[in-house]
Amino acid sequence: MAKPETVDKVCEIVKKQLALSDDSTVTGESKFAALGADSLDTVEIVMSLEEAFGISVEEESAQSIATVQDAADLIEKLVEAK
Repeated sequence: MAKPETVDKVCEIVKKQLALSDDSTVTGESKFAALGADSLDTVEIVMSLEEAFGISVEEESAQSIATVQDAADLIEKLVEAK
């Protein structure tokens, strides 16, 4: 499980990418599709996460990301592997 601060950072990036209002609630359990993200939005979110965390996400891994928690867990795994 990813650290809470990683999840929070991912939530902020997702909110920014999807232009969600400040009162929108994004949590680890939030599904990208439920937040209104389409496949292009998801690609852009992954690119933003790569930039923010200094990592590279392979396409196969990116396709397995459905929730904010999935993204945060993958990021921590990739950061540790660096």
